[in-house]
Amino acid sequence: MQALHKLLLLHVLTYLGRNALGAKIINGVKVPEDSMLFMASVQTTDKHWCGGSLISDNFVLTAAHCDNNRLVRVVLGTHDLRKTGTARTIVQRCKHPDYRNDTVENDIMLLKLSQSVPVGGKIQLIRLPPPNMNLQPNQMCRVAGWGETEAGRGVDDLRVVDVSVVDQNICRHQWSNAGWIPRLPANVICAGGYQTFKGACYGDSGGPLVCNGMAAGVVSFGDKDCSDPHFPTVYTDMSKFHAWIDQILKEKGC
Repeated sequence: MQALHKLLLLHVLTYLGRNALGAKIINGVKVPEDSMLFMASVQTTDKHWCGGSLISDNFVLTAAHCDNNRLVRVVLGTHDLRKTGTARTIVQRCKHPDYRNDTVENDIMLLKLSQSVPVGGKIQLIRLPPPNMNLQPNQMCRVAGWGETEAGRGVDDLRVVDVSVVDQNICRHQWSNAGWIPRLPANVICAGGYQTFKGACYGDSGGPLVCNGMAAGVVSFGDKDCSDPHFPTVYTDMSKFHAWIDQILKEKGC
């Protein structure tokens, strides 16, 4: 049974990446041009693959399960993927050393860019939360991404939706009934999805959960169909990874 759970989880994580172009921000709205200027589109040679956020002038934060040998660039400075924006080649993919595919533990990755991007104007950094961050149940946050609308029609404009933080005990209980994940990973935040039709979906992986103007979380996984209000969306809790991030930034790579 445990092997089956691992196989199902691997299938879901693969599907999260493979269907990145069909990303859904469930019941979201178009992001204003002067808002969320830290958003990054992580791309393969021919399409958007995952979301991300700029945390320094040459590092983008995303999810470890977005790792793919065909990742080639990051595009910043535009909410419309039909426009060129500011593109940088990915020269290093720094996955957390304790990331586990089977349990989705430590689902975080930093992408080193080929050269610094000009911070200011249409490109801004997102702040990371303090180590003692303590989000409260029902606190409102935001999550953004590119791709399909709820009706299934693909779009190129960045979309955003408000989501509320879900109590960890509720989240753990709900996911214990999912059948394809052994347990809720440690160091995660749950927000959206539960008792709503709002949240992230395929291809929004790696994008930030923005709370109080900070990248409180990184989109990790959610309901396979993105439409079941029983399952909260799960995010990597960024406040638990300060030391690792600081080391990568200090050493300018991995």
